[in-house]
Amino acid sequence: MQFVITAYDGENMLEKRMEVRPRHLENMGKVNGKIICAGGLLDDEGKMKGSVLIMDFDSRETLDEYLSGEPYIIEHVWEKVVVEAMNVVIVNGEKVTG
Repeated sequence: MQFVITAYDGENMLEKRMEVRPRHLENMGKVNGKIICAGGLLDDEGKMKGSVLIMDFDSRETLDEYLSGEPYIIEHVWEKVVVEAMNVVIVNGEKVTG
């Protein structure tokens, strides 16, 4: 099951985000096969203000288990996290599901 995770940083978190980022990327590397797409949300000045991840997990519970160890959550970089189920149809211009 695919999920889109939209996570918004707390106010004035850019410095802390950059400090925690290596651990965040290392953590994502542990589930590399689960990541369909991931990247930073940018403000009008091009600075990171959050993240969007599209991930494939067996269930919402297994996604929540992964998120419970997410450094941006543990270190309170992300202030608001929205998770929604998604049906991924096209990746890199190629149809992947019906």
